[in-house]
Amino acid sequence: MKKNSKPSEFSNLLEQTRKKEKIKKETVNWKWIFTIVGISFLISFGFSFICQMTIPNLSLFLGIIVTLFFVFLGILFDIIGVSVTSADEAVFHSMNSRKVKGANVAVMFKKNADKVSSFCCDVIGDICGIISGAAGTTITAILVNQYHFNLLITGLVVAAVIASLTIGGKAIGKSFAINKSAIILYEFAKFISNFYH
Repeated sequence: MKKNSKPSEFSNLLEQTRKKEKIKKETVNWKWIFTIVGISFLISFGFSFICQMTIPNLSLFLGIIVTLFFVFLGILFDIIGVSVTSADEAVFHSMNSRKVKGANVAVMFKKNADKVSSFCCDVIGDICGIISGAAGTTITAILVNQYHFNLLITGLVVAAVIASLTIGGKAIGKSFAINKSAIILYEFAKFISNFYH
């Protein structure tokens, strides 16, 4: 009996999934894909250009500050992206009906949660990862040239520290974002509403 129950449960799960797919048949949004690729290219190009011009000339202190700033920025946008997908839309409809500032933007974000989350977590997150990596290379170069540290060990340690701070920060941030999703989304939407008309 136990051997037969598992396949039947899995079969039921597959059947339910197929029914949902038939009810909600989504097509690939090519316009959004091309838009996000274009935006990603422009933002990455701009940031990379600025980084190429400035990061190699930074001092050790400024290199560490820039690295920590972009690690924090990546974590912050990851928190926002997770909050958008986990928050309850009904709360913001209620707030919007009472004309609460930022509620209309929050509703718009919730209706486009996949796009907002993709932009925050993937586009901004990846760009911050690239820049913090470039700043980490500068920190390594300074430590090797000025303080005569071993290149291989220093490079590995700096990369490991940046990666662990990013991954650890995002792990903590995700739990925080899920628990406080409505508040985070509202505060973000309220801030964006100052620029949105």
